[in-house]
Amino acid sequence: MTDRPTTADLRVIAWQLGRPPEGVLAVARRCPYGYPQVVMSHPLHLLEDGFVVFPTLFWLTCPFLVAAVSRLEAAGGVKRYEALLARDPDLAAAYARAHETYRAERLALVAPKDREFLIARNAWDAVETGIAGLRNPRRVKCLHAQLGQFLARRENPIGERVAAELPRLFCPPEQVLCEAAQM
Repeated sequence: MTDRPTTADLRVIAWQLGRPPEGVLAVARRCPYGYPQVVMSHPLHLLEDGFVVFPTLFWLTCPFLVAAVSRLEAAGGVKRYEALLARDPDLAAAYARAHETYRAERLALVAPKDREFLIARNAWDAVETGIAGLRNPRRVKCLHAQLGQFLARRENPIGERVAAELPRLFCPPEQVLCEAAQM
């Protein structure tokens, strides 16, 4: 499910991120309490003094999940998943397909005038990347981005495995973190 963010969503996302959100196109997934968990971001952020190519299409915003995935990364999760890709050709093929799907979805968001803008500045290749800005589908980067794509689109086998490792995919009822943003 993907829906346009409301003013309330943007307030919650700002609270979740600790800064105003930039380039949010949609809420790609909500938790059972209705709060944004994953947002879809535009690949090109125009700034007053230039631009930045944003590599993450699906941004994991839920602080509960961000903390849980950070613990997996700190415990060597990225290297573990790269080793698994090297040993499992079926997983590697599925992961390569997820990269291509991600890349195609990002490219579809770039308007022709923005494409021309990026080409003129020798920056087009920064948009033609896969998950979390990766070019090599044998590499794993940012388990947050992997989980974000899986939760949003159900297409990322690494993200699916990350999800399976987590004790839960949303806050326990007694600990709904995003309620603080509503105050």
